[in-house]
This record gives sequence, C-alpha cells and structure tokens, in this order.
Amino acid sequence: MSDWITVAKVGEIAPGGHRVIDVDGAHIAVFNLGGEYYAIEDVCTHDGGELAGGIVDGDQIECMRHGARFCIRTGAVMAPPAYEPVAKFPVRVENGVVQVRDDRWD
Repeated sequence: MSDWITVAKVGEIAPGGHRVIDVDGAHIAVFNLGGEYYAIEDVCTHDGGELAGGIVDGDQIECMRHGARFCIRTGAVMAPPAYEPVAKFPVRVENGVVQVRDDRWD
C-alpha cells in the first residue's frame, strides 16, 4: 500500500487552482474545485502532454495541445481527441493538510 504524500496545507491551493507534485515518478495534479480536492494524473492520454496548464471550466480541464477534455472529479474523457480516461487518485484532508497517494499498484 502506498503512502499518503502531503501536497499543501488547506487554503494554499486557491479555489479553481491546482498544484502538481511528483509521486514516485508520476506527476499528479491536485485541484481545488469549490473547496473539494481532486487528483488526476497530469498526462493527456491522447499524446502525453501536460494537463495542469490547461483551461479549467467547471469540473473539466482542456488539454492545451489538442483540446481533449477530461473530468477532474473522475478522470473521464469528456471530448476527443482523447478516448482513454486519465488516472484518478485518492485525496484526503487530515489535520489541515491535503494529501494524495498513488493507489494504482496496491
């Protein structure tokens, strides 16, 4: 089972903002959507580009390179050219700290 990794203190990621961290070689983008935190892999499944710098619209993010859209809450594809979802990761808030872990290999 993977360890929980501290991302930020509550309040350090503004609503609508994000922070990208490296967890054992995986780049994970943690987003604050209206005070709730969500984490997805920061890799577009269409061509491997970064997602975190894209435009966030509600709970969706658009890849800067080719316009694929993904749901930040679930990782689901919302618009092509991507057809595979991005990995979603568990997030918790404990003792005023936002934490994430890569549970894909558990």
